[in-house]
Amino acid sequence: MPLLDFIGYCAAVLTTAAFVPQAWHTFQTRDVRGISLGMYSVFTAGVACWLVYGLLLGAWPIVIANCVTLALAAAILVMKLRYR
Repeated sequence: MPLLDFIGYCAAVLTTAAFVPQAWHTFQTRDVRGISLGMYSVFTAGVACWLVYGLLLGAWPIVIANCVTLALAAAILVMKLRYR
């Protein structure tokens, strides 16, 4: 694996893994009081843009990481709208 791809996959794993504890906590507690609707809306849109960017480049580390992060962010955003 080329070094560039290795760095991309490491970055993808670390940034996506960092997001998992917040998502897990929100799924378990349904406590969305501390979550900003504006921030999560913009964040989710940004992750969707990164996903499209990765697809257009054919950059699989970007695509895979942002697929997972988009699913988690969208789920939290839906919970924020549902349980507010």
